[in-house]
Amino acid sequence: MIRHTVVFKLKHAAGSQSEFDFLQAAQKIADIPVVKNFECLRQISKKNNYDFGLSMEFTSQEDYQAYNAHPDHVHFVQTLWIPEVTDFMEIDYEPYSEA
Repeated sequence: MIRHTVVFKLKHAAGSQSEFDFLQAAQKIADIPVVKNFECLRQISKKNNYDFGLSMEFTSQEDYQAYNAHPDHVHFVQTLWIPEVTDFMEIDYEPYSEA
């Protein structure tokens, strides 16, 4: 299992229609068949400057690669993410096990 997370800051004013539209579009990522347990999150900690987060899981590395190459994901990144996100940090996890 891979958990893919990203925290980000938008160029839009808080509470604006543009912010709302971006977050609505981001939630459509959940429709990509290999995406599991998708969440669109509002960041509330005062310990960083990010405003939102996305979290999702993939059953395998192959599913994660399929997501990255999926036309809907590529379109979202090119048409919305790149022009509207001002800062982000991506973290991918897999379960830790002592082997």
